[in-house]
Amino acid sequence: MKKLMMLFVVALTSVAVHAQQKVAKIEFKETTIDYGDIAKGSNGERTFEFTNTGAAPLIITDVKSSCGCTVPSWTKDPVAPGKKGEIKVKYNTNIVGPIRKTIIVMSNADTPNVPLKIKGTVEAQSSKK
Repeated sequence: MKKLMMLFVVALTSVAVHAQQKVAKIEFKETTIDYGDIAKGSNGERTFEFTNTGAAPLIITDVKSSCGCTVPSWTKDPVAPGKKGEIKVKYNTNIVGPIRKTIIVMSNADTPNVPLKIKGTVEAQSSKK
C-alpha cells in the first residue's frame, strides 16, 4: 500500500510541475489573407501579424510553403511574451489563375504547427478600367 501511495504522490507532483512550466503561445491577427482579384505582375507580398500570448519566449523554427511560388520570411529573433512578430509571404503574381496556398509555421508554441492560407485570383489583365 505504501508503494502505491508513493507512486500516486510522484505522479501528482509530476503533473503539478508540468502544469507550472511556462510555454509560448502564438496568436495570429488573421490566418487567411485574401488577395482578391489582382493584376498579373502586381505586388504579391502580404504580412501575417502575430502576438506571443504565452509566458515564455516564442521561437519560430521554420516556415514552409506548399509550393515554390510562395516565399516566406519571418521574425528570426525570439519573440518575448506580449510582443509581436510577423511572417511575410511573397506570391509570384506572374502566374495567372487562382491562388490557394498554405504556409505552415513551426515553433516552440503550445500549438507547434500553425497553417496559414492565402487565396485570390491573378488576372491576365487588370480588372480596373
